Amino acid sequence: MSAVSVITIDGPTASGKGTVAQKVAAHLGWHVLDSGALYRLTALAAQQQAVDLNDAQAVAEIARNLDVRFDAQGTWLAGQEVEAQLRQEQVGLVASQVAAYPKVRDALLQRQRDFLQPPGLVADGRDMGTVVFPTATLKVFLVASVQERARRRHKQLIDKGVVVKMESVVEDLRARDHRDQNRAIAPLQPAPDAHVIDSSYLSIDETVAQVLACWSNIKT
Repeated sequence: MSAVSVITIDGPTASGKGTVAQKVAAHLGWHVLDSGALYRLTALAAQQQAVDLNDAQAVAEIARNLDVRFDAQGTWLAGQEVEAQLRQEQVGLVASQVAAYPKVRDALLQRQRDFLQPPGLVADGRDMGTVVFPTATLKVFLVASVQERARRRHKQLIDKGVVVKMESVVEDLRARDHRDQNRAIAPLQPAPDAHVIDSSYLSIDETVAQVLACWSNIKT
């Protein structure tokens, strides 16, 4: 696909892959792709345009024509900064729904691959190592217990001022896991050659250190 090196970091919701990807990219001086943001942007745009979320073709058209820009100031959709909106739970739920549509995934595939630019890319998501960048130099699959992931997500929500019961967070994560793992196209699973890292008992920095150690082993 490209001579430019790419590290993929896949995993379920709240496994820490986004934060880890950001820190690994910063350490290496590489670009970063938050693929989940593209699905959240599609979900948000579909909601804003009052598109029927059960109409896969209509949602795919939204994905194909996204007016999106990422920069140091945030994430922009049709000229408006939308980072805070993207992180709302409802947008995440809709993103999980529309990500199961093959037409939506096809519409976003090349857009994701276009992020691969020198000197390198760290891409996080659910199918980065299996579908989007199958020849990635290093593939990582982060896992963590549902209880630990729920604890992390619950803390994030509380920090945002969202009051929610831990039991509800656990149920939501299990539902998302089931949907992601059992969808017909690009189900959530580690690539055969992925390094599986269980971050249940690791801090973010410890997880980042393990990813960088894997990278060092490949390059030496």
